[in-house]
Amino acid sequence: MKTFAIALLGLLMTIQPLKATNQPEKPIVIILLGAPGSGKGTQAVELGQAFHIPHISTGDLLRENIKNNTALGQQAKSYMDKGQLTPDELILDILFERISKPDCSRGYLLDGFPRTSAQAHELEDSLRDKVQFAVFYLKVSDEQVIERLSGRLICKKCNRIFHKTSNPPKQEGICDSCGGELYQRSDDKPEVIQERLRVYHEQTKPLEEFYRKQGVLNEVDASGTSGDVLKTLEAKISELHPALSTSKI
Repeated sequence: MKTFAIALLGLLMTIQPLKATNQPEKPIVIILLGAPGSGKGTQAVELGQAFHIPHISTGDLLRENIKNNTALGQQAKSYMDKGQLTPDELILDILFERISKPDCSRGYLLDGFPRTSAQAHELEDSLRDKVQFAVFYLKVSDEQVIERLSGRLICKKCNRIFHKTSNPPKQEGICDSCGGELYQRSDDKPEVIQERLRVYHEQTKPLEEFYRKQGVLNEVDASGTSGDVLKTLEAKISELHPALSTSKI
């Protein structure tokens, strides 16, 4: 009996290390950085669908909370009604309420956040050791940004994006998908784009250096087609987080 107990103990000791290697991966938080027109919005939607993780837009969350008259939405509205920016602390509260839901347990993709180094620090401090960050900088020249945005057309009904030269609709002014009317956003005018780029280089571009120091920044050439950029992103994410890749349908 004693010999059997010793043998059983030895067997358990050999099994113990295997448990440690099979621990579930931390949820992955995918962040896309890049200038306006670099393709962040398009890629965010595609990646969310490809890996079956929520695509979370802080702007959409803010509007949803205001529309539903939640306590957080009421606070945000009080600032907006005064023409003031919504404080980072409140944006984070709204974000954390969303990512606490079960569908974010494997990971999620952030759209529109963080925009500044201060927001990135807050996010890092709050989620440190709880998640795995994967940050992708979609690199494209200012000249290409201006060319892309000044020709961009958006459907009023389904928000599908077209381009006057590189991806024109089959019928001028009409969406191929839903038949909705296409329009150009007021901030896609050349003079406005220049100002948006100035703000980006001043406020948002420093995020690249922040995440580079963290060792989680991946540069992606975004000057090619959206399909080619998507393939590059999918391959890198699958490499960083294999569990997401194996769960794709």
